[in-house]
Amino acid sequence: MNELLLSIGSFLVTLGLLVTVHEFGHFWVARRLGVKVLRFSVGFGTPLWSRRSGPDQTEYAIGALPLGGYVTMLDETEAPVDPSESHRAFNRQGVSQRMAIVVAGPLANLLFAVVAYWLMFVVGITGLRPLLGAITPGTPAAVAGFTAGEEILSVAGRPTPTWEAVTIALIQGSLTTQEGIRLETVDSSNKRYFRILNLEQSMFNEPGTALRNLGLRPGYPSLPPLIDRVEPNGPAFKAGFAPGDRIRRINEQPIEYWEQWLEYIRAHPGVDIQVEVERSGGNRILTVAPDPSGPRGTVGHIGVSVRVPDGYGERLRTELRYSPGDALGAALTKVWEMSILTLQLLGKMVIGEASIENISGPITIAQLAGKSIIIGFTSFLSFLGLISLSLGVINLLPIPILDGGHLLYYFIELITGAPLPEWVATWGQKLGTAILLGLMSLALFNDFNRILGF
Repeated sequence: MNELLLSIGSFLVTLGLLVTVHEFGHFWVARRLGVKVLRFSVGFGTPLWSRRSGPDQTEYAIGALPLGGYVTMLDETEAPVDPSESHRAFNRQGVSQRMAIVVAGPLANLLFAVVAYWLMFVVGITGLRPLLGAITPGTPAAVAGFTAGEEILSVAGRPTPTWEAVTIALIQGSLTTQEGIRLETVDSSNKRYFRILNLEQSMFNEPGTALRNLGLRPGYPSLPPLIDRVEPNGPAFKAGFAPGDRIRRINEQPIEYWEQWLEYIRAHPGVDIQVEVERSGGNRILTVAPDPSGPRGTVGHIGVSVRVPDGYGERLRTELRYSPGDALGAALTKVWEMSILTLQLLGKMVIGEASIENISGPITIAQLAGKSIIIGFTSFLSFLGLISLSLGVINLLPIPILDGGHLLYYFIELITGAPLPEWVATWGQKLGTAILLGLMSLALFNDFNRILGF
């Protein structure tokens, strides 16, 4: 329950903050250009709170439905306007002024992303060092000759201090080239290697599978198969497992490391497994059937965690921290690269080269918001930056009803010298609404599919 409340609260804070930033962009530029703003609302529907202030008595409101927001401006196409104020109506402004007001919302989101990433880099962010684990046979990584224990130093000449940097660089490489991509690695004896990794389009067929499809996986120092905690009422608890149990065998197969035990459990959902454990100097046999979990119930889970020795994770972590000046450059670069990557992935989904299961909805976003807060402040900043730039980029798409759709209308008006016929705008609104409803439905379906596995 606490995790659910945290996810909901984090989601509302994230959405409220980023919607406010977006609408403030429209609001601020409109006011600077002399357009009268009637209402600034965060959320839709009946106002839970509102007040009027300023020389124009602009109404500031918080709506009951916290799934967006809007800025209402004086506009003769929406309602009658006093002739004395007609010069302050949105529709009376020049095309360039209207374009500036519309583009200000997405640009405010992109600017916020720069600020969030800048602060993240100044404070310092902890990442996972890109150490390679066991290489999956028959995959592009195995063909290229990678071996467990190597650390990836760069991808296509770009330094990769963390696994996140490796993942982003490989995804970018797969979207921009059909050929192999050059990786530099170093092994435990400090010997360096340069290898060409052939990328696969199938790496985006399922969400979160980019590294796995290439045969790469993070490497961790092996842990002994010693149970630390047992979830109450989980399969392991019901089967009689206890903290301190050491796993000796699974179905007569010797177990030396926790990774062996974990892989076996994950690969056998719903199957009875005979497990030999050592407890208090003696051995006993327990029978457990892993619960099916994960997408489509293909991953086994019994509800135990491993006992981790003190200092185990120090070798795996690395911290990135920049001076304020360098952090600004890093933040601008990250926003640019992630914006381009978002557009490229959307393009791949449109032409069918990336799975539409990569589209996430509010449930997944809420879960990620809660998890990012639990991890720490810089993690939440990274999450805010990513969601903000995503909102900015998506709102610039030339889809009617979005800011990008209005920009497209105004650009055509700029070229032709006349606004689009009203019937075109009306049908465009209907088309844009249908597209957005379809995308929202797909996103919600993907959310429930991830949770329920249907």
